[in-house]
Amino acid sequence: QVQLVESGGGSVQAGGSLRLSCVVSGYGFSWNCMGWFRQAPGGEREGVANIEPLLGSTNYADSVKGRFTISRDNVQKTVYLQMTALKIEDTAMYYCAASPMRECRVDMEPAWYNYWGQGTQVTVAS
Repeated sequence: QVQLVESGGGSVQAGGSLRLSCVVSGYGFSWNCMGWFRQAPGGEREGVANIEPLLGSTNYADSVKGRFTISRDNVQKTVYLQMTALKIEDTAMYYCAASPMRECRVDMEPAWYNYWGQGTQVTVAS
């Protein structure tokens, strides 16, 4: 059974930082693109960042470039999202997802990912 379990969400003031983690079990992981997505109330799920399994190549949404960093530990089967300089508009439910492909797509469309976690809430207050 494939499981993706996110943690690390919470409430923080604008300008603060959070580190999200996603532990994967029952899945290959080491050969798969992994991504972080977010969905605000009433909004669509959007790609935040993704990372390839071997060389660790990354892609970021323009809205988070320079503030968020995605990383992964293939031994621990964990993917991280370090978020700094958080803004109110970063408030959303954050999900990690696994793709069946090794190569990460720049467009970060959710349809390319076949396993999802349950999400962890990030709330940024002024």
